[in-house]
Formats: sequence, structure tokens, C-alpha cells
Amino acid sequence: MSIDWIHFTPWRSLSGGILLGIATAMFLLLNGRVLGISGIASGLLRPERGDALWRVLFLAGLLAAPLVLGSVYPLPVPRFDAGWATLVAAGLLVGWGTRLGSGCTSGHGICGLARLSPRSLVATLCFMATGFATVFVVRHLLA
Repeated sequence: MSIDWIHFTPWRSLSGGILLGIATAMFLLLNGRVLGISGIASGLLRPERGDALWRVLFLAGLLAAPLVLGSVYPLPVPRFDAGWATLVAAGLLVGWGTRLGSGCTSGHGICGLARLSPRSLVATLCFMATGFATVFVVRHLLA
């Protein structure tokens, strides 16, 4: 195995991780809520009174952030090595897994682990093991 030094970005990755940590800590301290994207998005399906606006603004910020960054810094062109059917199936499986695990990777992996939640540790280990197994099967057994 070798490192792709052209695409190796430890400082960008570190700064992104720091920003995620600050954002999740601020969200928890200021709102008393865990910053889990699936929970925020699913809360729009049956919003409580006065609860929809912040959720819509949060999701709009997630969509607007790359546009703002792209206006000051050239973004990489995404490359998908899969067809639309595979991407849709993968998205549905991730959504189903999110429901089974009572949260997503951001909720469990970032917030839950930071709170030392045993349930989040198990969920994150399951997410990671499933990802590793999927990559192994797709790249080594089916290729």
C-alpha cells in the first residue's frame, strides 16, 4: 500500500475535523441537542411547533457551504465510479441503516463518541465494519 501524496491533505483534514468538533460542541451547548444530520432532516417530516425553521436553515447551510467555498477556492470535480442505480441503492441502504441504528455517522460517530455513549460506540463500529466489508467485497471479490 502507498500514500497518494498528490491527494494527501492532512492539514485540510485536521482543520475540517476541528471545525466539526467546534460546531458539534457549540450546537450541543447552545441548543442542548445532538448534531445528527439524519435526526435534523427527519425532524422536518413531523416538525414540532416552532421547530422547522432552524432545521431548514441548518440544512440550507449544509447545501450552501460548498457554494460559498467554491466562490473563493476551486473545488474538486466529484468522480463517481458507480452508476445512478448503485448510488440510489447505496443511499437507500444508508438511510435504512440510519433508522436501524437510531442515528447517522455524524450523530453517533462525532457526538455520541464525544459523550462516551456505549450505544454510539457500537453503532460506529458497525458503520465502519460494514464500510470496510463493502469495499473489500466490491473491490476484491466482485472486481
